Amino acid sequence: MGFPTTIERSPRGESDTIIGIIDGGIWPESESFSDEGLGPVPARWKGECQGGTNFTCNRKIIGARYYGVEYSVRDMHGHGTHVASTIAGRQVNKVGYYGLAQGTARGGVSSARLAVYKACDVDCNMRDILTAFDDAISDGVDIISISVGSNDPLEFTSDPIAIGAFHAMQRGILTVNAAGNAGPGLYSVTGDAPWIFAVAASNTDRRIVTKLLLGDGTILMGNSINAFPSSNEELPLLYGKQVTSECSENEASYCHARCLDGNLVEQKVVLCDVDTNIDLVKAAGAIGCIVPNHGNNVSEVGPLPIAALNTHDINLVKTYQNSTRSPKVQIFKSQAINNQVAPLVASFSSRGPSRFISDILKPDITAPCVEILAAYSPMAPPSHTYIDKRSVKYNILSGTSMACPHVAAAAAFVKSFHPNWSPSAIKSALMTTTWEMNPNRSLDTEFAYGSGHIDPHKAKDPGLVYDTSKEDYHKIWCSIFQSILNTPCDANLTLRQLNYPSMAVEVDVNSAFVVSFPRTVTNVGKANSTYVASITGSTKLDVNVDPSILHFTSLNQRKSFVVTVSGKGIKSSLTVESVSLLWTDEDDIHKVRSPIVVYTGNTTGNTTSSAGASISPRFCTNFVILFISIIIQLTVFI
Repeated sequence: MGFPTTIERSPRGESDTIIGIIDGGIWPESESFSDEGLGPVPARWKGECQGGTNFTCNRKIIGARYYGVEYSVRDMHGHGTHVASTIAGRQVNKVGYYGLAQGTARGGVSSARLAVYKACDVDCNMRDILTAFDDAISDGVDIISISVGSNDPLEFTSDPIAIGAFHAMQRGILTVNAAGNAGPGLYSVTGDAPWIFAVAASNTDRRIVTKLLLGDGTILMGNSINAFPSSNEELPLLYGKQVTSECSENEASYCHARCLDGNLVEQKVVLCDVDTNIDLVKAAGAIGCIVPNHGNNVSEVGPLPIAALNTHDINLVKTYQNSTRSPKVQIFKSQAINNQVAPLVASFSSRGPSRFISDILKPDITAPCVEILAAYSPMAPPSHTYIDKRSVKYNILSGTSMACPHVAAAAAFVKSFHPNWSPSAIKSALMTTTWEMNPNRSLDTEFAYGSGHIDPHKAKDPGLVYDTSKEDYHKIWCSIFQSILNTPCDANLTLRQLNYPSMAVEVDVNSAFVVSFPRTVTNVGKANSTYVASITGSTKLDVNVDPSILHFTSLNQRKSFVVTVSGKGIKSSLTVESVSLLWTDEDDIHKVRSPIVVYTGNTTGNTTSSAGASISPRFCTNFVILFISIIIQLTVFI
C-alpha cells in the first residue's frame, strides 16, 4: 500500500482516534493490543468496559460490549482479533505462522484506540448488529469497521448494516464494510448503500505456495499454508475412490466421511475431487491431502498438509497414480514467494453492479486481503476445523474481512490529520487517490475493484474532495422509501445527482444515451490553485466536462461542474465501458481521479432508487420492532 514505517504521522491525532469494531470479539492479552506508551484515554470517550467474564480493558482497548447469548467479549473464533490487529495493532517483532510470513506485525494506525462490540459468534443477528451500531455511536467512536454481511445482498430497508451506517453517518461517523466473498459472480456486492464504504479484496506482492513431489520426480506447485511437511520422505498416495467398499465411486472420490476406511488411509496421502472434506480426511488418519483449487488462487491454512492444485496438475497426479503400482508423494512445508502481478482482485471478492440500485459504482475500493498475517485468538483452531487442536497467537487469513480493516485503518490515518473532515470527505480522499488498476488484467473491471487499489499516503493530501451533505443522503433515503412504501418525499435526488466520487449509469442496450453528472469539489490542497480536467479510457464514450478548468483562491472553496457522457447503444449482456475523469493541478502534485462507468446488463429484480428520511437517535434498534418481524442471519466474511 506504500505505507512504510517511515511515513509521516500525526501522533496526537492518531492517539485520539477511536475505532469501533463490530465483529466477533477480541483477545485482549495479545501483544498487538498492549497499551505500553499510550497516553490517557481520550476525554471525550463516553463508552464503558462491559467485557464480561475475565475481560479487562486498557488504554488500547478502551471499550467493550457483548450482545445476544454471549457472556464475554473474548474472541473464541479468531476473526475479530485478526481484524482489530490489522486496523490498530501495536508493532510486534518476530512473529509469523510457524515461521511463515515471518517479520514485524503492525496495524495501520498502531496508536489509535479500539472499542469492541461483540455482535457475532459464528453468525450475527440483526438486532445485535443494530444495537452495536447504536452503542458505538453513543460511545463516541470516530470510525466503524464491520467485516460482516449477508450472504445475499439485502435492500437498504431490511439491511441492518445500511440502517446502522446511515445513523452513524448522521453523527459524522464513517462505516467501512466488507463487500462480500460471493465472487466472481456479478450482482453479488454488499454494502451498496452510498453512505457505506464498501471494500473489495485484492492480493499483495507476497504469495504462499506449496511444492508437491511425485514419486516419478515431477514437482508441482499448489496452494496451501502448511506449517509442516507431510513427512520427511515420500508417502503412499491413494485416490479417494480406492479406499472404500461402502460408497459409489463418485461419492468415494469426494472423500465423504462414510467412504473413508481408516485402516486404508492411515499414514497416507489422499487425493480428493473436492476441497470441502479435508477435515474428514484428517479424522480418518491420513497424513496429507491433495485437492483441486477450482480456480481460487488463494492459499489457506488446513488441519494437515495440503496441496491445492489446478485442474491440469490434478490430472497429472491422477495419471501418475494410475501409471504405477506403488504411487508415492511428498507435500512440503509452504514457502513465501514474490507475487509480481499484484495487485489483482481476488476471485472470491464480490462484484457489482448493485442488485437494487443501478446508478452507483460498487464496491468503492479494493485493499489487501489475501494471506494476511495478524493476531489471532489462541482458543480458535487456525484452520477453523474441529479436528485441528493447535493454538496460535498469529494466523494467516484471506477474505474481504481482511480488506475492510486495511481501509478502516487508512480512513483513521486520514482522519488523524483532518479531524474535522466529514465521512464523505475521508471516503472521497481515499477513492480519488487510488492506484489505478489495469482493466485488462481484472475480470469485471470497475465492478470488481471500484476506484482502484488503496494508497493511504496520497489520501492524506488529496487536493480536492467530493463532500456529500447529510441532507443529500436524507433525500436518497427518502426516495428509497418512496419507491418501496409509496410515500411522498419532500425532495427527490437521483443517484446521478449525488456528489459521489465515482459516477455510474445503466443504459438501455439498444438506445443512444446522454447522461449528466453534476458534481462539486472542495479545495483542501493549496489555497491558490488551478485544476484542469482530462479524460482517459474508452473511445466509445463521448465525455464533456463543463467547466474544464477550476480556479481556487482559498482553502475550503467549492466549485461545481457537470460531466456529460453520451454514446450509442452498446452490446447486450453485461458490458462495461469506462473512462476516468482526472483533475490535475498546475504543479502536477494533485491528481484527483474519478471512474465513470456506463454499463448494460440483466437488471431483473433491480430497483432504481434515490433519496432520504431522518433516522432519530436509537432508531436503529426501534427499526427492528417497527418494520421487521424476522431475524436475518448475517455472517462474518472469512
